[in-house]
Amino acid sequence: MADLRRYFGIDAPPGVGPFTGSRFEHLAGGGDWPPMANVVSADDLIAVQTLSVALPAAACVDLLEGRLGGQLSELLGGIPADVDMAAADAAHLAAGSPADTAWHLLTAQPGIGWVTAGKLLARKRPRLLPVYDQVVRCILGRPASFWLSLHTALRADDDALHHELLTLRRAAGVPETVSALRVCDVVLWMSHRGEHREAGCASA
Repeated sequence: MADLRRYFGIDAPPGVGPFTGSRFEHLAGGGDWPPMANVVSADDLIAVQTLSVALPAAACVDLLEGRLGGQLSELLGGIPADVDMAAADAAHLAAGSPADTAWHLLTAQPGIGWVTAGKLLARKRPRLLPVYDQVVRCILGRPASFWLSLHTALRADDDALHHELLTLRRAAGVPETVSALRVCDVVLWMSHRGEHREAGCASA
């Protein structure tokens, strides 16, 4: 719980601010804010940078003004914005789903890797799609489908893990606008980031 509070800057001592990633889901009302939920905006691109990644300039322009933005917008329209991963049908996360197609569309663009693509989609659908980077992968490994593996884990034993994450969020005083998925990501990332960086873990 201390790591979660530290990340979001809750009751931090003077001069100690939150991590920039604490603004990821909140900047400009959030990526799933209804008027903008199916459109990638400049705010979304800045939000992704708070998690220490950036999209190439050409891809940013294409997302904001070009064909890529239109393609992604159409796919976002088929991805529910108001459903937690634990409550979602596996079909929303499976191969060939709009979410999976969107991920492949993004990773097919020059300079956009799997981490950046996942973070942009997590910004747009924070309740359904998780942040997944090298640090988290180092802890959890490389399942055939991280989305489906996490979905199974969250739903096991009557959604026990999902409820545990919500309880942790409440106990830490983190706003309810932070999804259970982000609580999970932050807890894992904070627990391993230092060791991962210093040890040069194999999955980096």
